[in-house]
Amino acid sequence: MDNSNNRNLHGSAPDNSQLALLLIDVINDFEFDEGAELLREALPAAENIARLKKRAEEAEIPVIYVNDNFGRWRSDFKKIVTHCLEDQVRGQPIAQLLAPKEEDYFVLKPKHSGFFSTTLDLLLEHLGVRTLIIVGFAGDNCVLFTANDAYMRDYELIIPADCTASNKPDENENALRQMQKVLKADIRPAAEIDFTELGKERLPGVRRPGAALGLILRDRG
Repeated sequence: MDNSNNRNLHGSAPDNSQLALLLIDVINDFEFDEGAELLREALPAAENIARLKKRAEEAEIPVIYVNDNFGRWRSDFKKIVTHCLEDQVRGQPIAQLLAPKEEDYFVLKPKHSGFFSTTLDLLLEHLGVRTLIIVGFAGDNCVLFTANDAYMRDYELIIPADCTASNKPDENENALRQMQKVLKADIRPAAEIDFTELGKERLPGVRRPGAALGLILRDRG
């Protein structure tokens, strides 16, 4: 992996990496219908995401927050973060756990997919990314839509099963099975993701749709 930095543009974040960690809608106030239900499922996943993010940072893997603007068309990402951290909303515990750092990237999305009408494609191309590790909420909604669009763009996908959540566990499990079967996503638990080994297994060349790093996917029944 090329760890060269352009500190003028990107602080200490790496400018080139074949891997990237996408955090989908983790900065979220959960103040919507069934938000309390989703929050209950999301809290354990958020703890796993926090541990995975820390390891990604240590491995110099770029972290990209892909976040809904929740209809706040006059807000930027910093205002959304501040709202979730300071306004006593349901999602405050997750926002505190996963608050972005200065070196993290962010993309605001207007709809379900992180690719729809956003600069995510351009950012990933700039970084040289070919494999996406996608985590966040909800697994059967925005994570699924983003993964679908990533697959159509020939990215290889890792979607750790313990780093997504939906309103109901069976809905999340169904989404994971769909992504594993149709999108060829690797859904191993976060603790089994070895960034060093992933870097070694990547070969130069074009993206290979569905290759999932040549790893055997676990049959989850």
